[in-house]
Amino acid sequence: MRKRVLITGITGFLGSHLAKALLAHDYEVFALKRAASSLSRIESIINDINLYDIDDIDSLFRKCGKIDTIIHTATCYGRNNEKVSDVFAANIEFPLRLLEAGNHAGVETFLNADTTLNKYFNPYSLSKNQFLELGKFFSMRKKMRFWNVKLQYIYGPNDDPSKFSAYVINSCLENISELKLTKGEQKRDFIHIDDVISAYMCLLREADNLNNSFVEFEVGTGHSISIREFVETVHRLTNSRTLLTFGSLPYRDGEVMQSKANTTALKALGWHCLNDFETALNMTIEQERVNI
Repeated sequence: MRKRVLITGITGFLGSHLAKALLAHDYEVFALKRAASSLSRIESIINDINLYDIDDIDSLFRKCGKIDTIIHTATCYGRNNEKVSDVFAANIEFPLRLLEAGNHAGVETFLNADTTLNKYFNPYSLSKNQFLELGKFFSMRKKMRFWNVKLQYIYGPNDDPSKFSAYVINSCLENISELKLTKGEQKRDFIHIDDVISAYMCLLREADNLNNSFVEFEVGTGHSISIREFVETVHRLTNSRTLLTFGSLPYRDGEVMQSKANTTALKALGWHCLNDFETALNMTIEQERVNI
């Protein structure tokens, strides 16, 4: 029997890639979306998935029947001047309703996409941390397995243009006159979207062999490079004429200076990162070049 997966955030970067991979591996895909969400990222699979609006959470499981796994990727970063209360509603209230409904309907596993940021860094990171505590609460009572997927810095084609990696790539491809940056000493674990998807697929394959009610998996390459190295590599691979002005911007308050995934738990399941940094970055650049 085909496994049935419900995805939130399917119209986003991560969710759309996950949906395509799930269909390719013969999963039956259900998804929750906002009524006003753009469907551009899932146009090619729109007829192969079962779409429901977020307002349908309470009746969703009666309509679609047994769901094996929920993959929660929807989030609000607060980048569009949302109120703190709106960020918390999106990142706590909504997934909590889904957690409760899924638990009542007998969903076996909830995969939560989490951040590596310090919980007090901003409202987004604080809200994600508080939902994580709620997930632990549910798992402690063994009502539903809650697996927390802590994601490092994902990049790839057709990402949100407001994200740092996409902004740098597009700026260099467009040869804007100047790209203002910090000194770039921060180190980040940049991982290509294809490797993130393979990690999720590994977790789903191994789901029946993992009985842990709560477990965390860090998803990244396990290596970090400086922001400066990332930008300079993009600049070189794009043959850009953009002037890079490192040090023209201050670091943010509470800036994370070092971030790197511990991939031990994932590797124990047989996963490993396939794409080396420069090859994957160049592949992303060439795909983005077509879109400009």
